[in-house]
Amino acid sequence: MSIWRWSQWLDAVPEHARITLGEGNTPLVRSRRIGPAAGLSRLYFKLDFATPTGSYKDRFAAAAVSHMVAAGQTRCVATSSGNTGSALAAYCAAAGIECRIAIVETAPEGKLQQMLAYGAKLARIRGFGIDPTVSSAVMDTVHRLGSQPGAAVQISAFAYSPLGMSGVKTIAYELNEQLGSDIDHVFCPAGGGGMVVAVARGFDDLIRDGRIANGPRIEVVQPVGNDTIATPLREKSAPRNVTCTTKVSGLQVPTVIDGRLAFEAARSSGGTGHAVSDDEVWATQKRLALEEGIFCEPAATTALAGALAAARDGWLARDATIVCVVTGSGFKDQASIQRMLDGTTCPLIEADDFARLS
Repeated sequence: MSIWRWSQWLDAVPEHARITLGEGNTPLVRSRRIGPAAGLSRLYFKLDFATPTGSYKDRFAAAAVSHMVAAGQTRCVATSSGNTGSALAAYCAAAGIECRIAIVETAPEGKLQQMLAYGAKLARIRGFGIDPTVSSAVMDTVHRLGSQPGAAVQISAFAYSPLGMSGVKTIAYELNEQLGSDIDHVFCPAGGGGMVVAVARGFDDLIRDGRIANGPRIEVVQPVGNDTIATPLREKSAPRNVTCTTKVSGLQVPTVIDGRLAFEAARSSGGTGHAVSDDEVWATQKRLALEEGIFCEPAATTALAGALAAARDGWLARDATIVCVVTGSGFKDQASIQRMLDGTTCPLIEADDFARLS
């Protein structure tokens, strides 16, 4: 099973060029505790970290690298804060393609190690992912390098890699398969906004094919410190560049990349934007582990943080069917786990003392 079982709705790739590591087909689980406590009786989590490299970006990488194989390209030039790089590095390794990645300054060490293990060539760039001027300059360089013969730029955004991003649409196809048309809201975390666009377009495909009559409202959730889309969407203004201050790795995208597309996709679906603090994200990460048994990185909890804030503010009907996309594994960001545990350790004791532990 892979994203290629949905090939009729993806940009065409010859079967011999399709690269897969078994991505997609991730679990959908109903909330047992957090949803009911918030008055949301039909809250679901799409566990899109149950993938080969531990994040939903495997859907992107499978499509992107397969298109490179079909085109005879042998060098991938990319940017990443972590998950995109890990996914591209893995799929490039499987395809025998060289992978060179510009890394945002704040990328977690664990993600860098994962990329290096797959043989990717990395460079962490000071100010990248924080300063919009630096970020724009890096993008220009990546585009120039990726325009050389035999190379391709692979950035998980429709603005740069629409063929790869088509793979992310499969989230919508799977949700329809798992819940049918009975979905009222899908909450998506947003950095550059590509996931929002892909999920919305996936539901549009299902509407055009007659599988469903209407799609769900696509809700955009961002940290306050990288609020390029969410508040503008809520206030009916326009996406804007920001100086990124959030510490939520993976959502540090200070420039408007797919922001305008995400803005239109969410608005057309009837969705809106939700900005949450880093503290809300950290707290939600801890709650998902303690109350639902879901071990994920901070960026992956942002959608739920937004849904809980929307519920508190009276934006959601109590009987609405709500899906939060949980995008990355907790093993991706060790520093966030240390923060979550707050000094809790596993003691080394004698065997006779085990029964006396409280």
